[in-house]
Amino acid sequence: MKKFRKVLDGLTTSSPGGTIGSPSCGSAAGTPTAAPTPKEIDVQETLVSENFQLCKTVRHGFPYQPTALAFDPVQKILAVGSRSGGIRILGRPGVDCYCQHESGAAVLQLQFLINEGALVTACADDTLHLWNLRQRRPAILHSLKFNRERITFCHLPFQSKWLYVGTERGNTHIVNIESFILSGYVIMWNKAIELSTKTHPGPVVHLSDSPKDEGKLLIGFESGTIVQWDLRGKKADFRIYYDEAIHSVSWHHEGKQFMCSHSDGSLTLWNLRNTTKPFQVTFPHGKIQKDGRKESCKPILKVEYKTSRSSEPFVIFSGGLSYDKAGRRPTLTIMHGKAITVLEMDYPIVEFMVLCETPYNNEVQEPYAVVVLLEKDLIVVDLTQSNFPVFENPYPMDIHESPVTCTAYFADCPPDIIPILYSIGAKHKKTGYSQKEWPISGGTWTLGSHTYPEIIITGHADGSIKFWDASAITLQMLYKLKTSKVFEKPKPGEGRAAELVEEDPFAVQMVSWCPQSRIFCVVGISAHIILYRFSKYDANTQIVSLEVRLQCESEDVISPSENENNPCFSDPGSHSPQPHHQHPASPSSGTPEGIKNSIPCLKVKDRVVRVPPGYQAELVIQLLWVDGEPPQQITSLDINSAYGLLAFGNCNGLAVVDYLQKTILLCMSTLDLYGPADPYQRLTRSPRRNRQSTSGLTELSDNQQSIDMERSKSPTSESRENSFSRSRSSSVSSIDRDTKEAITTLQFGESYGRKSDALPTPCLWVGTSLGVVLLIPMSIPTDQEERMEEPVTIGPSGAVLMLKGSVLRFGFLDCMGVLIQSPYEVWRDLNASEDPDRPRRRKLVHFSPSSSQDACGDGHLAVVCSERQAKVFLMPSQSCLFVHNITESSFVLRADVVSVCNSVSLACFCANGHVMTLSLPSLRPLMDVNYLPLTDMRIARTFCFTNGGQALYLSSPTEIQRITYSQEMCDNLQEMLGELFTPIETPEAQNRGFLKGFFGGNAHTFDREELFGEAAAGKASRSLAQHIPGQAGVEGMKVAASGAVGELARARIALDERGQRLGELEERTALMMTSAETFSKHAHELMLKCKDKKWYQF
Repeated sequence: MKKFRKVLDGLTTSSPGGTIGSPSCGSAAGTPTAAPTPKEIDVQETLVSENFQLCKTVRHGFPYQPTALAFDPVQKILAVGSRSGGIRILGRPGVDCYCQHESGAAVLQLQFLINEGALVTACADDTLHLWNLRQRRPAILHSLKFNRERITFCHLPFQSKWLYVGTERGNTHIVNIESFILSGYVIMWNKAIELSTKTHPGPVVHLSDSPKDEGKLLIGFESGTIVQWDLRGKKADFRIYYDEAIHSVSWHHEGKQFMCSHSDGSLTLWNLRNTTKPFQVTFPHGKIQKDGRKESCKPILKVEYKTSRSSEPFVIFSGGLSYDKAGRRPTLTIMHGKAITVLEMDYPIVEFMVLCETPYNNEVQEPYAVVVLLEKDLIVVDLTQSNFPVFENPYPMDIHESPVTCTAYFADCPPDIIPILYSIGAKHKKTGYSQKEWPISGGTWTLGSHTYPEIIITGHADGSIKFWDASAITLQMLYKLKTSKVFEKPKPGEGRAAELVEEDPFAVQMVSWCPQSRIFCVVGISAHIILYRFSKYDANTQIVSLEVRLQCESEDVISPSENENNPCFSDPGSHSPQPHHQHPASPSSGTPEGIKNSIPCLKVKDRVVRVPPGYQAELVIQLLWVDGEPPQQITSLDINSAYGLLAFGNCNGLAVVDYLQKTILLCMSTLDLYGPADPYQRLTRSPRRNRQSTSGLTELSDNQQSIDMERSKSPTSESRENSFSRSRSSSVSSIDRDTKEAITTLQFGESYGRKSDALPTPCLWVGTSLGVVLLIPMSIPTDQEERMEEPVTIGPSGAVLMLKGSVLRFGFLDCMGVLIQSPYEVWRDLNASEDPDRPRRRKLVHFSPSSSQDACGDGHLAVVCSERQAKVFLMPSQSCLFVHNITESSFVLRADVVSVCNSVSLACFCANGHVMTLSLPSLRPLMDVNYLPLTDMRIARTFCFTNGGQALYLSSPTEIQRITYSQEMCDNLQEMLGELFTPIETPEAQNRGFLKGFFGGNAHTFDREELFGEAAAGKASRSLAQHIPGQAGVEGMKVAASGAVGELARARIALDERGQRLGELEERTALMMTSAETFSKHAHELMLKCKDKKWYQF
């Protein structure tokens, strides 16, 4: 049979249609049936490979492991560099761009070309890059790789095209920004310091040009040496040798003083008139002790010295606290006149930057805000108010407030759900923010035409749930739900065994949400499920608690002979099929021996509680400890609002709960579900080896993988984050490592439980870790009164279908290939006051598979995807129409049946990083992209597809990456992204006045080109640095084309500026001519006067 199927596969692969999946002649169980050919199922498939393209759309969240910060004071955009080589560029809300250095080297420093639409990055691999920001997707124009020296500091003066680069050896090189070529002009460390100095001054930690004279460069060396270098004279003006290491230097705008921060927690102020000793030394946080000595303080890592017209100067610095204050949080200190304000931060400070009104370093700075980049947050402090409030951050920087443990993505939500969630969430917003507008307001962004309501849900380690509005490639928090409020606070050592003490007992593992009925279900790590209903009104409620004993007994691995003696189901009339499994609501205490038995992990609040509007807990289901063993984590869940049922399973078995009547309908081990239809031969367990698995599942032995006990702990634990385990790893007990068959996926829907069924009935599709699919038909009373009183009956399991690998996903199509939605109940607010004349009834919406199929007869198609293959079955005949082996060497982590381009496809994400789409129902491969070269547990846990050709995953512990696999979305992406660069005229420098210009040195006559250009300085050594041209590529061309309108606007502005400059030039030329004529006249008069005088008469 297998050989025959392979021959068929080979034939279809070589066919012109390229259909890899073939109409198999075998049924699922492997016996031949007269399966209809695909021609009998007349589905016109419209999707082709041209409909698919994979690209990143936008990244949300806080940049993971940030390293550097830069701000363009004219464009008002902010850049953040990270340890993995990423750059996030932020402007007004909606302007949020992510770029990545291919090398992955950490970003050491960022420098904007102010108001030029460009950014220079210096990376840890000693490469400089020039990024073009005048396109929506920035690209590298040039790179320069230093071969012999390590880059430590960069400085680009405003309106200069020459970048100063300091190195670890103490040398300073100069790079032409336009050509990205190194100048021959080098300031060698041994020339900068005195020849008599015997020690090396250390790496360059600071470079800046004097505000008074651009021809003077201040060089700070780590050891404490400071040199002012005369660029024209190629000599040092002065040298300072200080005995404390320097961390940063900041000028006073007049250029007569500068301030240094040191490793001993001191600030020194130096006056250029006398550089032999500091003008002032202060230890801002170092108190004098009783013995007269100063407290030892931590280093001040950075200081900024900013002047203001209307008040005293600001001195702002990070660090410098005394060492004896153990446990003090990281601080930013603002010294304003005599007032000292210490702002405590939640995380260590990576970098901060003072935002000033002017881009010119020789004008009064007028600081108005401080951007503080922390290890896990970005805050902006308002300096214009005396209490220094922070601005409300418009970007979603707190996704990781508690580590993200699961995600869900919903495109095309009902349009009313976002405003309702927002209005309820807005009531709980924090207050006390600055009233001023967010100061990072650069770029432009407009709401694109291709927008529809989208919601992202994140589950967190502390049990919280966040709903985010993800419409139009932005992300905004709507509503936060704390699931821990349902439970009593756990006391240490109570309710759990010592070996399984959870750091995060409420961590969210899974969520299930029905946007139409607004019913929401949360699965937690402590083997608990919480069912929430949505209400716009607050209420007093008592949460109903159900406790389920779902544990494998020692007899669960059974032989075929025992199988006959164990009836699978009890009388269908009973809604409690296995009474010994159902546990009364009151938890019993431990057994006399002290072994925990029949108690849940957490204690539900048993009193009436006041709940605010929003999601309100109605029911909690908890699995119980059995004989000292904790319950196994829940691996699958489905809820259906039309049926009023909830099903869940783990590695021990399956339970079905009627949440309307609050009863357990079914609680059964996986083996018991099969009854006589078990497709495997199971071996009896040896009594001596009751902790060893002797399962005879030879065909699927590679499916099982033992999992360390640590990995069964919270999803946030380090071992789980760093080690990759298969998606079915939860199917293996972490306590006894028995081979068990886990319930891996569940789906309610209208289907045919048996081949003989003429009409569809409510069914539960069950998929297991051994590749088995079971159908369980149900009988649900249709009348509303009966539904609340009569029991739901569950029939014996019907069809048994088989696939390779653990079953991941079900999907249902009608015979025309249209996706069948699950039935649902229309939302109604149970807390709203009721009209006695018009009682509210449940309004159900059904999508019956037979409703739209008069032409092709009754029945529907079932799409089943496992870790290895996908199959399409025709129901009720159960014949396999198409099969496609998705992967042999890897396994599928996530699969979803999704709507895309007005059709439907199967989207898969594999552990080897491939993202694939298959047509439905024929399972033709449409796209296969090697997207993520390697993956880890975090990505595996959070990757999810949604309709409209979109997907997301957690790219780092703090960031959500959204991607699209739709060609249409890729084409429209340029329109949806924000513009980083907007043409703005550079503010004019203030009139310096005659005296300042006359006595302030000849700063404005300094010509860098004359000094650093090839003609004067010659060429740099070729071996020193290597120029690499940028790879802007085709995307850059597309961007340029799409930004044509923007370019025209820029060209017009450039023309205006050029005309203006020409006008100014004309005026200047006329003035110069007049001046020349006057000078000539005076010179002639002087000559006539002195013509006849002798030399001694002068």
